[in-house]
Amino acid sequence: MLLPIAATVSLFLLFTTPVTGWRPWSNQKPNTANTTADLEFGGSKKYEGSSEFVKLKYHMGPVLTNNITLHIIWYGHWQKSQKRIIRGFLNSISAVDTKHPSVAGWWKTVQLYTDQTGANISRTVRLGEEKNDRFYSHGKSLTRLSIQSIIKIAVTARTKPLPINPKNGLYLLFTSDDVQVEDFCSQICGFHYFTFPSIVGYTLPFAWVGNSATQCAGVCAYPFAVPSYIPNLKPVRSPNSEVGVDGMISVIAHELAELATNPLVNAWYAGQDPSFPVEIADLCEGIYGTGGGGSYTGQMLEGEDGATYNMNGVGRRFLVQWVWNPTVNYCSGPNALDQ
Repeated sequence: MLLPIAATVSLFLLFTTPVTGWRPWSNQKPNTANTTADLEFGGSKKYEGSSEFVKLKYHMGPVLTNNITLHIIWYGHWQKSQKRIIRGFLNSISAVDTKHPSVAGWWKTVQLYTDQTGANISRTVRLGEEKNDRFYSHGKSLTRLSIQSIIKIAVTARTKPLPINPKNGLYLLFTSDDVQVEDFCSQICGFHYFTFPSIVGYTLPFAWVGNSATQCAGVCAYPFAVPSYIPNLKPVRSPNSEVGVDGMISVIAHELAELATNPLVNAWYAGQDPSFPVEIADLCEGIYGTGGGGSYTGQMLEGEDGATYNMNGVGRRFLVQWVWNPTVNYCSGPNALDQ
């Protein structure tokens, strides 16, 4: 790791019967149990069932209890239709009167987390300002540090800079499908951290997520695409007819849940090392429904058009991974059959 970044790919924890979580990385076999050491410090997601071995702890750092504002940086070439899908998901987080199971219902699990005063994560998540970097200011091959430099350009621009809001602003950098990012497709599909004052001038919680459509859709947009090295595995139909962007939605959700509960990497996480924490979405990555675990996604929904999803938003449907519920001590989501 170049930086101690809380990445999409995280640690395994121990379970009574080891069940390894799964994203189809080329070096990971589905449904195989590893050694105890591998399970403690290995590579991906967790099991839907409850476990006494998950030691998620609060480390006294801040969480986002004030109304949350999302500022977006679109890096590279983005179609208007692609932006509408992502905005549609983000606008659904705090939407009311959406059909059950809903994105807003999913966020209610994130809201269960509190700070040291007992205040809960904010229910209100709204879109703020946006910035386009359509001319690839830092080229088409980015490092984790250059991502921070792109954010600096956005918040210090002479015309219409993004607002600087360290307390309740989150900065989301989305790269188009022709942009390569350090460790993208081989180890991560997205990550979150905070900017360094030495680079940006401020400490700002941020996340990066890339469009994997042309690079590794079989990994980062799974199950809407499947990797060629796994035979007899068929993809499901994406709900918005954009495989790469539909795959991004769950990764964006993953990072938002962790930014809200661990924005400065000193709040809610499991494990002893804050530079490589296991966070609330890491525990459930790849689980989209009841029974999920291992390479099984869990029970999802299928629309009349044959598209696969597990929750509704404002005028759209989405497939979003579950997150760890601290009350019941297992992964949960609004489409759970037992809730």
